[in-house]
Amino acid sequence: MKDGHGRTIDYLRISLTDRCNLRCIYCMPAEGVKLMSHDEILRIEEIARIARVATRIGIRSVRLTGGEPLVRLGVTDLVRDLANMPGIENISMTTNGVLLPRMADGLKEAGLSRVNISLDTLDPEQFTKITRLGSIQTTLDGIDAALEAGFNPVKINSVVVRQLNQDYLGFAKLSIDQPLHVRFIEYMPVGESEGIDGHGWGPEDVVPSEELLDIINERAKAEGLAPLEPIGGDDAPLGWGPARYFAFPGAKGTVGFISPLSRHFCGDCNRLRLTADGKLRPCLFSDREIDVRTALREGGDEAVYECFLEALDMKPDEHHDRVGTERRMSQIGG
Repeated sequence: MKDGHGRTIDYLRISLTDRCNLRCIYCMPAEGVKLMSHDEILRIEEIARIARVATRIGIRSVRLTGGEPLVRLGVTDLVRDLANMPGIENISMTTNGVLLPRMADGLKEAGLSRVNISLDTLDPEQFTKITRLGSIQTTLDGIDAALEAGFNPVKINSVVVRQLNQDYLGFAKLSIDQPLHVRFIEYMPVGESEGIDGHGWGPEDVVPSEELLDIINERAKAEGLAPLEPIGGDDAPLGWGPARYFAFPGAKGTVGFISPLSRHFCGDCNRLRLTADGKLRPCLFSDREIDVRTALREGGDEAVYECFLEALDMKPDEHHDRVGTERRMSQIGG
């Protein structure tokens, strides 16, 4: 089905929980967010039921997010239910990777198609500052576990923030010797960010993707590497997202750029978001939500279907450069 602006909507991002085993500074405060009660959170079987209704409007791809989705009990069973659901063609997950060493094989067997692993720095000290609780080695181990389990593609998501001065070329070079697909994501000022050492992040910390591509190629040239070359079609990794992909000559992986601000892709947006407490959001940058949880519990599947139709009609033409939302990313779903 199409929304009110003629776009085909076939992708649903589902947040399984507002809880996380890290405290990333752009996602939640140091003390964490006020956790939702048991009754507020959708039950695993309710999520599956909503996803089944979503296939009626043409949803074909589902991404599981959080918080951290792997801390949610029953996540592997949910993956199995979704994988066996008529109409669902692939299931993916965005994770910090910490729990993948002990869960990757089970998730692959259950039918998880692919994983995106969040990693915003290659510097161990900076990683601990960004995540407040984490060790970079746990995420690196998660990346190795995803590759060993046979996920394809394995994507690395790195949010680019100017004041962090990340090793952009170092990230890009991860794609040379391993089949890793590194994606640089422009920092989006959603909710509040405390920054590092009390220095908050703002619009001035957005690094436009074109500028970033130039920086990487300049640094590659200084090291005697050929520049990144644009790729597409069968050479690009499988996915339902908006990344533009490049590769170093002969590399096993790719380098992608996601540009929600400098080169926004609203005209091709194909997604809806379902929060952990059962609110359907037509747009990440909008605070307009539809209460699917109440519809399900009081009205059943047909009431949920009407919620999806309302979301299609409500979806805006674009985010109109709005900055900030009432909810933090951990409460919306990444």
